Amino acid sequence: MLSNIGFPGLILILLLALIVFGPNKLPQIGRAVGTSLREFKDATKGITEEIQEEFKDDVQAAKKESIK
Repeated sequence: MLSNIGFPGLILILLLALIVFGPNKLPQIGRAVGTSLREFKDATKGITEEIQEEFKDDVQAAKKESIK
C-alpha cells in the first residue's frame, strides 16, 4: 500500500500535514508516530518469536515420536 505512494505523493502528504497541523506540532507528531511504530515492531517481534518457539517444540516432539 505505501509502496504505491511515490515521491510526489509523499511531498503532497507532508505539505498537507504542515498545513493542517502547523510547523510547531509536526515534530511532536513525528515522534509519536516513530514511538508507536517502534512499539508495534517490538510487539510483533515478540509474537513471532513465541510462534517460532512453539513450532520448534512441536517439531522436536514429532521427531522424538517418529524415532520410537
